[in-house]
Amino acid sequence: MTSLIIRPYSPADLESCRMLWVELTQRHREIYEDPTIGGDDPGRYFDQHLAQVGAERIWVAECAGQVVGLFGLIVQEEQEQAEVEPVVVGSAYRGQGIGRELLQRAIAEAAALGVRFLSIKAVARNVEVIRFYYQVGFRTLGEIEMFMELRPAEFSSWKPGPEIFGCAFDY
Repeated sequence: MTSLIIRPYSPADLESCRMLWVELTQRHREIYEDPTIGGDDPGRYFDQHLAQVGAERIWVAECAGQVVGLFGLIVQEEQEQAEVEPVVVGSAYRGQGIGRELLQRAIAEAAALGVRFLSIKAVARNVEVIRFYYQVGFRTLGEIEMFMELRPAEFSSWKPGPEIFGCAFDY
């Protein structure tokens, strides 16, 4: 692989980042077997994320002049806590260490801001990513998000899943 550069987001990265967001959405559609996730134009959710987080809190991974990954850092006002959201690496570039480098940069950026707690989320079925985050050092459970489906969707296909504290969950 040619040299990888992780740099701050610039407006010229917009389309590339939208496409990465589409890839992330497609991955979620696949693992949940639900083609409706993200709606008809999932790339527009990057625009919403950009507006929420701010361009100064998004970094991209560039390889041979092409944006191949990104991460965002959502910093709470008091800077005691921050969340890495999202981490995306283009499917053609996965397995090459880019995700690890993105996360190492996210950790360094949060540390430089004086953040005490850095969190990251993964959808429950993305076991591969959960294991990856664990390997990188995210080993403390700070919150467990639970929900119930009140209006079952046409493509809803929950699987029996992990047990935590004696409670069996679907995922």
